[in-house]
Amino acid sequence: MAILKRLAETARPSVVFTLDGAPCAALAGDTVLTAVLTQGDRLRVSEFGGAPRAGFCMMGACQDCWMQREDGTRLRACSTYIEPGMRLRSTPAQPVALPGTLAASWPEDDAP
Repeated sequence: MAILKRLAETARPSVVFTLDGAPCAALAGDTVLTAVLTQGDRLRVSEFGGAPRAGFCMMGACQDCWMQREDGTRLRACSTYIEPGMRLRSTPAQPVALPGTLAASWPEDDAP
C-alpha cells in the first residue's frame, strides 16, 4: 500500500519510470521521493540492516533518502526530480561505501 496518496494537481503530465524493474508512473514535477512513495510503502531498504526507510526530513538535511539508480549511481530522492525513463532501485545494487571512510578508498583486492 502506498504511503502517499495524491489529492491535488492530478492533471500534470505523466512521467514513466522503473522501480526495481517494474514500470511505474509519476507526475511531472514530482520528486523521486514523491514518485516512489505514491507507488509503495517504502523508499528503500537500509544498506546497513535491511530496514525499510521512507525519508525523514523531506528537505535534504538528514541523508535518509539516498537511493540508487540501476547503474549504481546515487541520488537524493527528496531533492531530485523524477525524469522520464529513470531506472531506480529500492535495494542497493552493491555495498555502498560512505565518502571519507577507509572502505571508500580500498581497492577491491585489498579490502579486508
